[in-house]
Amino acid sequence: MGDRERTMLEALRQLDKHPSIQVLRCSSLYETEPVGYVDQPMFLNMAAAISTSLSPLELLAVMQRIESRLGRKRLVHWGPRTVDLDLLWMTGQNMNTRELILPHPRMLERAFVLMPLRDIVPEDEPSGLHMTVKTALESLEGKEGIQLWKTCSLHSGSALSES
Repeated sequence: MGDRERTMLEALRQLDKHPSIQVLRCSSLYETEPVGYVDQPMFLNMAAAISTSLSPLELLAVMQRIESRLGRKRLVHWGPRTVDLDLLWMTGQNMNTRELILPHPRMLERAFVLMPLRDIVPEDEPSGLHMTVKTALESLEGKEGIQLWKTCSLHSGSALSES
């Protein structure tokens, strides 16, 4: 809801301003059809690779505070929202708690997640995530509901801007 692009870029800026988080790279922005609750406007989706010294639950708490500052209200499951920050995967981290499951249990089933991930996961990533994303995306249906919206890049000093 609202100025989707501005809100997403502000979320990245707030992540990058945190003393324990550095945004390394971000994907292009993709406009996608809503999933689940479909009676709402198109979504913008993107992915970001970050470096952090935070634990998964600490990072999740930071992400949820940013969502709240950007006007996120949790009224309808999968319903309209200003921003939705998901922690999809952390190197070497597996967890299954009430608060967080890592890796995200449905990330390989969703083209709106896989296409942005494809943009940011290096081919030589040691865990093999790049090949996993590539293989999942090749076999997944529903990619026609995703359109490139705009590219996003990081410039020196972690300033975020369009390119």
